[in-house]
Amino acid sequence: MQGSEKVLQQLSKLLSGELAARDQYFTHSRMYLDWGLNKLYERINHEMQDETQHAAMLIERILFLGGTPNLSVQDAINIGKTVPEMLQNDLDYEYKVMVDLREAIAVCESEQDYHSRNILLVILKDTEEDHAYWLEKQLKLIASLGLQNYLQSQA
Repeated sequence: MQGSEKVLQQLSKLLSGELAARDQYFTHSRMYLDWGLNKLYERINHEMQDETQHAAMLIERILFLGGTPNLSVQDAINIGKTVPEMLQNDLDYEYKVMVDLREAIAVCESEQDYHSRNILLVILKDTEEDHAYWLEKQLKLIASLGLQNYLQSQA
């Protein structure tokens, strides 16, 4: 099936973002593991797996619509050096993804590609209600407990 070129462009843009988010989470999770912050490792590794699933959904849809996914192009990643910086960088990325998803959803609706829109709504729900919410909560915990107490709770 040949899909709308506008939709394919949006899906490709989102794929670049999901691949970058995956790599950023992958790197941060391994840093947490190396530092002995096992709870953070487990959660961020889970987020990396979610981003991989999102990328797979986008790849499958691009292929269905007659496009060719380009996995060699991805957005820049921003690796932090401290736990608060890493969490903030991940949150900033999730905020960017939310904006991109909303834009892509609007394009899908204007092009009457409701199946692609529904796929993107699932990804948006994960991004807003799971990823971003959890990251916001961690940064609030650091602010209220103090960094050292927070880090101790994550070991």
